[in-house]
Amino acid sequence: MMNYIYENQNTKAFHTMSWLAFVISAVGLVAGLVYLEADFAMKGFLAMSYLFSITSCFTLAKVIRDRHEADKFLSKVEHAKTEKFLSETPPAH
Repeated sequence: MMNYIYENQNTKAFHTMSWLAFVISAVGLVAGLVYLEADFAMKGFLAMSYLFSITSCFTLAKVIRDRHEADKFLSKVEHAKTEKFLSETPPAH
């Protein structure tokens, strides 16, 4: 059985680019809402809709990641059980 640790780490550049894109989009939204020719209620609705979209995207990404990690863990456990069973089973003649 192979023993190795694989860590999926993003580069610092990718991490920085992700935060930069998020900040630029948030600033763009605020600027758009400030210059939008609409009443305060419409601007508030658009801002709340944007924030809800952002939080739901974060939640969905977390749920998908958690499911993937759980499936990966269960796969490792099943693989370990299979390896143990095969190592304990006497060879057939």
